[in-house]
Amino acid sequence: MPNRFSSSVLLGALQFLVPYKKQIVWASIALVFTAGLSLALVQFVRIIVDQGFVASSASSLSQAVVGFMIIAVLQALGTFARHYWVSWLGERVTADLRQAVYSHIIGLHPGYFEANLSGEIQSRITADTTLIQSVIGSSVSVALRNLLILIGGTIFLFITNPRLTSVVLICIPLVVGPIMIFGRRVRRLSRSSQDKIANVGAYVGESIQQIKTVQAYNHQDYDRSEFSDHVESAFTVAISRIKTNAILITVVMTLVFAAVATMIWVGGQDVINGVMSAGELTAFIVYAVMVAMAVAAISGVIAELQRAAGALERLMDLLHAENEIRAPSTPAHLPHKPSGALRIEQLSFAYPSRRGTLALDNVTLEIEPGENVALVGPSGAGKSTLFDMILRFYDPGSGCIALEG
Repeated sequence: MPNRFSSSVLLGALQFLVPYKKQIVWASIALVFTAGLSLALVQFVRIIVDQGFVASSASSLSQAVVGFMIIAVLQALGTFARHYWVSWLGERVTADLRQAVYSHIIGLHPGYFEANLSGEIQSRITADTTLIQSVIGSSVSVALRNLLILIGGTIFLFITNPRLTSVVLICIPLVVGPIMIFGRRVRRLSRSSQDKIANVGAYVGESIQQIKTVQAYNHQDYDRSEFSDHVESAFTVAISRIKTNAILITVVMTLVFAAVATMIWVGGQDVINGVMSAGELTAFIVYAVMVAMAVAAISGVIAELQRAAGALERLMDLLHAENEIRAPSTPAHLPHKPSGALRIEQLSFAYPSRRGTLALDNVTLEIEPGENVALVGPSGAGKSTLFDMILRFYDPGSGCIALEG
């Protein structure tokens, strides 16, 4: 399986979003609208401080408060639209992804399900797609909104006070560095965590499916021990992922708010010296906090996106699994009324999971139309295997099966 989130995986995921361009447009409009209004609110805060409090103007204060409330109501409506359309996209894409994966795997050759445990496949279709839904329906929206606030807030910081904004620019590499370093590790751990969880589900499914065999051989204590090992292994990887994510968020927030504190100190000196007004400093501090919170939110979302990347890789592995049983390019047509003549010539076959052991070894058999033939032999002799071969659940290693000659 691939160890990196390749462009082919990303393109494979985008194909599920392309059919819903209209919904994406509406979600994008709502996203930009709410982010812009969040930034506009700060200007009303500046007016309230400068013209309402400092200038002691009751009329200016009232006008600013009314404008503030109008913007707040519009932002609430925009947030409703953004939440609805983004959540709709998350649910719709997840449903389409589940259908596509199931539709593909249901047509794969039976040998695929011998090499891949059914419990693991179920985990991918359910747990992994649920994670994708959470990311598309929530995390991506949060990341994009905060990215817009980060960009817009930085622009307003430059407009308000370019000298103070230089502090922000100095801190950007210090913040982005840990995100890049820890982000890669979070993705690797997320992929490993999803694999471990799938192993847990696969072991449960196998044990329950063969519960009579487990109890007949008094295998319960051994299975409890093995299951405990699987669970603890998944727990260990999850804790490593959580610790790495926590370190990332802690480092980023510390650096960001240290920069904010520095800006407040420098800005306070400018207010004292009359270089900028109290309202401008207030607006600058609010923008700085918004930018800081946006960076912190993005750093947290990045961990979720890395988890989704691991889950998406696993789903793409299923979706791109190839069917080894292929119809010939020019298939032969059976007679309108087949007589039922069947001929098996020197047929040999080994199951994909047991390549070194032949289930059928040089079997030759001919059955005439209307003839009744019984296959008799001990368990494991190849009776069921022969029927599977006739149904073409598997292709023979050598020899052939001919129907109607």
